[in-house]
Amino acid sequence: MGVMPTTPPSPASAASADPRNESIAALSTFGSIRRLYPFVRPAMPRLIGGLLSALGASLAALAIPQALKWVVNGPLAAGAQERDWRGLAVAVAIVLVLGLAEAGLILLRRTLVMFPGTQVEADMRMALFRHLQNLPIAFHDRWPGGQLLSRIMGDLGLLRRWLIFGVLQLVVSATTIVVGIAILVATAGWLGLVYLAGAIPVVVIVFRFSRKYRLISRQSQDQSGDLATTVEESVHGIRVLKAFGRGRDALASFTDQADELRRTEMKKASVDAGLMTSLTLIPELTIAACVVLGTILAADGQIDLGDLVMFFATTAVINGPVVDLGMTLSMTLNARTAVDRYFEVIDTPNTVADPAEPVRVPIPAGEVSLRDVTFRYEDAERPVLEHVDLDLPAGTTTALVGLTGSGKSTLAMLVPRLFDVTGGQVLLDGADVRDLTRDQVRTTVAVAFEDPTLFSASVRDNVLLGVSDDLPAAEREARLHEAIDVAQAQFVADLPLGVETRIGEEGLSLSGGQRQRLALARAVAARPPVLVLDDPLSALDVTTEEAVTARLRDVLRTTTSLIIAHRPSTVALADRVAVLRDGRITAVGTHSELLARDPHYRHIISSLEEDYASHVHAAALDTETEPEEQSL
Repeated sequence: MGVMPTTPPSPASAASADPRNESIAALSTFGSIRRLYPFVRPAMPRLIGGLLSALGASLAALAIPQALKWVVNGPLAAGAQERDWRGLAVAVAIVLVLGLAEAGLILLRRTLVMFPGTQVEADMRMALFRHLQNLPIAFHDRWPGGQLLSRIMGDLGLLRRWLIFGVLQLVVSATTIVVGIAILVATAGWLGLVYLAGAIPVVVIVFRFSRKYRLISRQSQDQSGDLATTVEESVHGIRVLKAFGRGRDALASFTDQADELRRTEMKKASVDAGLMTSLTLIPELTIAACVVLGTILAADGQIDLGDLVMFFATTAVINGPVVDLGMTLSMTLNARTAVDRYFEVIDTPNTVADPAEPVRVPIPAGEVSLRDVTFRYEDAERPVLEHVDLDLPAGTTTALVGLTGSGKSTLAMLVPRLFDVTGGQVLLDGADVRDLTRDQVRTTVAVAFEDPTLFSASVRDNVLLGVSDDLPAAEREARLHEAIDVAQAQFVADLPLGVETRIGEEGLSLSGGQRQRLALARAVAARPPVLVLDDPLSALDVTTEEAVTARLRDVLRTTTSLIIAHRPSTVALADRVAVLRDGRITAVGTHSELLARDPHYRHIISSLEEDYASHVHAAALDTETEPEEQSL
């Protein structure tokens, strides 16, 4: 058995192919991080307060060596009989106060930054989810779900940790190092200059590290998103994997990607470890050199004992931030990558947007017209639809028929403006749908897809998804039960909690026919002026189909309906039929008229009848050999 194909490279992984992503990559780390300001601005007072508290704690730590210098040169310098015990007590009190102040300021910093950090994360997550909801279907067709999930969860969690710890620690560490070295140079002379010289190789190493680590960090986070996509696809397709015995192949594919991510993480850890080693070793070697030089200077009387104690106590305070600098720098570069990945999605323009000055249709009648409509998918070589003209008079039912690949489902998605036409117009009550708000279009037009999607919520919530929450409870309840009756979804009464039963993710705990009936009930419950049905009965058995068809006739009597037909019984629901061939409408008329004058229509109907006969035969076999459909 062959190994299952791995997840294809995501748009995020191919940054070089997208000029917009190239411009993001060209930004400096500061330029990338600066893009967070609109989200961080409301939290700035508390974050600045946290930063000042952290700086205060750092300065308190740097003040302790100065107190030690005074103790050594003052109370401890005298002989045993003349020792200044009072001065020693004052020095101890000063050190204690400084230590308590440092601890208190650290506690204050944590208190100040924790809430705004989580609020910024929540605001950014809401903004990204809102934008994802706003983006057109074409975007979601291109982007793997795992990549989006890793950005909205993992990347934003990383940014929160950086905001409440990394950025403050980075500023505090840099300030502590600069102020500490300035004190050493000003008070310890040659010793301070030697310690300063040791900072030069550290700066060079940090610069090289940042360039290398940033690339590995981006690779790691993109691979994490691809791995999340593989998990998502495997979980959603678990029934198929089990049915075909492909679990081992799925595991092999997952293992390859997981190993690749592990190797990248090991490479990242190796680079990080190299930096940490340098940031630990170079200051220690510098201090060792200072010990030798300090001993010589003290022996020659060029530096007193207090200054020597102050010098080494100060270097002890500085060394901690120097080592921390490696960790906070790594976190900052990871945060920069997270910001870039976040804004790759946020910066994606919405090509199906509301107009600046929308037209209002007060009481929609439901008249739909397609005028010279052409549609081409992005990067496709040729249009799916070309110069389509079709009228759907208010209150009529039109069946759209055509061979597989003729463009029926694509045409159906243009009516609710899930895609925008490439050329021509889709008119709703005489107004171009692009001149209406999307809410108005999608309140007027409801869709039931052939492949039904249900949410992990109750049956009630799924069916009433398109019904306004502002309606009285009695009206909502009436619509619920009417829709269930029309869709012949009475099986919900046998579920453990009836309509309150929570169905599993994507409704996979239900049979295909049950999911399709609930999706149809959802479209019916919305009571839209325009109803688009994309072969909504394909998964139903013959008896249920007949019952649904009979009830649908009542619903469709006052509704403008476009039905994608794959069965003769569906065609029978329509007042008239439109024939779609190779992306063009070639004939419109009643079923009888088209049978009499259109050979291609007769060929289509013949094909539908053959498929229907096969379906009936399969259903009969299922009835003989299989028990009745089981619910949850």
